Amino acid sequence: MEEKLKIGDFIMYNSNSGKTYIIAEMSANHAGSIIRAKEIIHAAKESGADCIKIQTYTPDTMTIDCNNKYFQITEGTWKGENLYKLYKKAYTPWEWQSELKEEAEKVGIDFLSTPFDKTSVDFLESIGVEFYKIASFELVDIPLIEYVASKGKPIIMSTGMGTLGEIEDAVNAIRGQGNNQIALLKCSSAYPAIPDDMNLKTMVNMAETFNVSVGLSDHSMGSLGAVTAVAMGAQIIEKHFCMSREIESPDSSFSMEPIEFAAMVNDIRTVEKAIGNVFYGVSNQEKNNVLFRRSIFAIEDIKFGEPFTEENIRVIRPGDGISPKYYNSIIGKISTQSIKRGTPLKHNMIGSEWHEK
Repeated sequence: MEEKLKIGDFIMYNSNSGKTYIIAEMSANHAGSIIRAKEIIHAAKESGADCIKIQTYTPDTMTIDCNNKYFQITEGTWKGENLYKLYKKAYTPWEWQSELKEEAEKVGIDFLSTPFDKTSVDFLESIGVEFYKIASFELVDIPLIEYVASKGKPIIMSTGMGTLGEIEDAVNAIRGQGNNQIALLKCSSAYPAIPDDMNLKTMVNMAETFNVSVGLSDHSMGSLGAVTAVAMGAQIIEKHFCMSREIESPDSSFSMEPIEFAAMVNDIRTVEKAIGNVFYGVSNQEKNNVLFRRSIFAIEDIKFGEPFTEENIRVIRPGDGISPKYYNSIIGKISTQSIKRGTPLKHNMIGSEWHEK
C-alpha cells in the first residue's frame, strides 16, 4: 500500500496523484508592510496558489550581529550584505504571523511557514500551523529537523545543495521520530537559478530512492522549470511571489508577479490534463475523425460471383468498410452480390474462396 501525504485538502501519494500543490512563497516581499503582506495573500489566492508560505525567524535566531569576514556576503544577489543586517531587512515580524494566518484562512488559502530554530517551531505550534517547510540551507540541521518531525505533522523539505547522503540523513531523522509524512523538493539554491543547474531528473530519482512525494522549489525566472517538473511527476511547486519586482526586497528580483504566477498556474493545470491517465482507443475529440481512417472499398464495379482482386478492391480512406487487416484474406474470395465502384466492403459481401475453373 502506498504511503500518503496530506497537505491541506490535498492527498498526495508517492506516485503522481494528478493535481499539483502550488505554493506562493512570500518571504521578504512584504518589504516591511503588513498591509502589503495581506495584499500578497489575496493576490496569491487570485493567481491560483493553493498555499501562501512565509518564514519564521529573527536575525538573532539565524545568526549573530558580527561584522567580521565570516558574516559578509561576497557573491550573488546579496553581494555586499552582512548576514545579520540582511535578515533584519527580510524577516517577517512574529507579531504579524497569527494575523496573516487568519487572513489566509479568510480567503481560503493554506498557510505554511519555514521555522529556523526550536523557538520558531514552538511559536508556529502556538498559532496552530498544520504542516512545516524545511529550507535547503537547514537540510543539514538534524537537531532542528528532528524537533520539527517530533510534532507529527507533514514536512515539505527542500534539498538544494544536498548530497545524497545529506538528504538520506535528513529523511532518516524525520522517520526516526516516527513521522513518515515527507515530501522532498528539488531545489537549486541560487538566486536566481539557471536551467543548466536545475537537474530535474534528480527529482525523479529522489522519489524512487526515498519512496516519497516530490516537487520543485523553483528559483529560476519564468515558469518553464516548474511546468517541466510537473510533466516529470512533481506534485508540489513552490515559487517566490511578489506584488511587483519594482517594490524592492531581498527576494523581489527573482520573484513572480501575480500575472506571471497566474499564467504558470494555468500552464500547470493544462499540463496535468495533458498527462491524464493511461488510455488507448478513440478519445471524445477524435471520435468524428474515425471516419477518415482507411478501410476496404470496391474501386471497380464487381459482379455477383466475381472474385476480389487487387484490381477491384483497395485499402483507401474513408473508414466505412472492412478493416484493412482483412485485405489479404479477402483476395481470391468471391462476391455474394453485385457491388458498385465506391462501395465500402462489408463482411456479408464476402463469400467462399474462388477457384479458377
